[in-house]
Amino acid sequence: MDSSFTLTIDWLAFTVLASNPQETMKVLGGDWSKAKGGFRGYPLSWMRADGLRGVGKLGTNAPRRPNEIHVDLSGGLASALTRDQIRTLLKWVHKQQGHVTRIDCALDDRAGSVSVSTIREAVSAGQCVTRAAQVRHIVSNLTHGTGATTGETIYFGSPQSQTLLRIYDKRLELQSKGQENWQEYGTRWELELKKDRAEQCARALATLDEVDWKELVIGLLRSYVDFRQIPKDAEDEERYRAPVLEWYALLTEGFQKGRLAQEQQVQTLQNVKRWVSDTLTPMLAVICATPGGEEWLLNEIVRGIARWKDRHRNLLKEPPTRFNRSAGGHAGSPC
Repeated sequence: MDSSFTLTIDWLAFTVLASNPQETMKVLGGDWSKAKGGFRGYPLSWMRADGLRGVGKLGTNAPRRPNEIHVDLSGGLASALTRDQIRTLLKWVHKQQGHVTRIDCALDDRAGSVSVSTIREAVSAGQCVTRAAQVRHIVSNLTHGTGATTGETIYFGSPQSQTLLRIYDKRLELQSKGQENWQEYGTRWELELKKDRAEQCARALATLDEVDWKELVIGLLRSYVDFRQIPKDAEDEERYRAPVLEWYALLTEGFQKGRLAQEQQVQTLQNVKRWVSDTLTPMLAVICATPGGEEWLLNEIVRGIARWKDRHRNLLKEPPTRFNRSAGGHAGSPC
């Protein structure tokens, strides 16, 4: 299989009727904790926060559907599952009278053989045939002082539609976040499927072999967006009959031959410190500014030692390194 093209499950959301929160969390694995607020209209909720990898949320006890359970697994958690784990989970969901409400398929052109700018130019030249009601191009994160862009995304479809395609430079995104594995990526084609489309894709993933399932995903992509050598004055019928652009034919062929990948997030002390610095320090500072806050925080840290697992102890085996602002955070404690 071609390692420069991969396909990953980057988001998974489902609802089940014949289960309970404890059983569902056991099936999902990981450390879940009771959350204070609700989630998507469900009054009771639990959360699994796994540092840089992502967040899992579980909600239940809706007034009209008290036994219904809804789960969201964001990118880092869903993409860390192996193909067998995903298939097992999806079969369990359907066994519990459940259905998948959203599934994101990330198709990675890791070599960046087709840039976002090439795709943008093809759209502008009228060489795109799509069923999407709208196409948007968004330039994001202008670098202060220089005006240089650090990312652009092309959207086909709306957030409300059952199919939404996002195309962006994954390498640039990870590099801007300080991720160490940014060089492993290129251009990402992210197909977000919801409702009936999501359930169709999920049932196929649970039953078809890998080759047939990838063929289904590529078919969904090409039926939604196609790039063709379209003459300027072509009629609608001619647009659909025009030859496919060579780069798009090679790209989709590469995706078809690529591997179904499991994303392994490398957890290092530097990454953990960066996550704490970027995410938690404002609230930690608030706690330390209140009477008794520093003592409470210290007690919580001591209590946290008792909850260490092997993955926490393994971080302590790394050679000591100094964490500074250039690594993406602030040196020292917030207290």
